Amino acid sequence: MARARARHILVPTKEACEDLKSQIEAGTTDFASSAREHSKCPSGKQGGDLGEFGPGQMVKEFDDVVFSGDLGAVHGPVKTQFGYHLIEITHRTE
Repeated sequence: MARARARHILVPTKEACEDLKSQIEAGTTDFASSAREHSKCPSGKQGGDLGEFGPGQMVKEFDDVVFSGDLGAVHGPVKTQFGYHLIEITHRTE
């Protein structure tokens, strides 16, 4: 069964999400620091790390990205019922 490990940053607006993504991609901040400072999810305290999980353990929009997106890339904004996410897939097995 497929497994993945990812970290994310959850913010309330698409604009905030896009702004953080630009900063991370420009190298002015890193993903973990941005998660600790800006994420509205409790995982932010761990740099956004969600640990390892399988398909169906996260909401569909999140799963779709984690189990098909490129490893190491910053994906998003991804809209879910919780807000807007930036997602970085750190590991995945098929």
